[in-house]
Amino acid sequence: MSPLLIPIMGMMIPIVAILARVFTKAMEMKERQISAMGENTAEKAAQYASRVAELEQRVRVLERIATDGGIHTAAQIEALRDAPPTSDFVREKVL
Repeated sequence: MSPLLIPIMGMMIPIVAILARVFTKAMEMKERQISAMGENTAEKAAQYASRVAELEQRVRVLERIATDGGIHTAAQIEALRDAPPTSDFVREKVL
């Protein structure tokens, strides 16, 4: 072995250790970002599912009104007009 190779190897060990530590920290940061994004996505999916359920219920009511004939139709339409909005989304759109 060359006498110059020993000091070079001595300098390379701390440099490699520092680079490995930086890489490890970067990977931990990336994992935290992915985890936070997953939680945010799950929360939005729950909100969308809730909104879809509300809309499905409204469509059922409208289908019932459209298929029923006669006296009950006008009363049901007036009841829907008088009913307050059930979600924050509808309130935001109105305001």
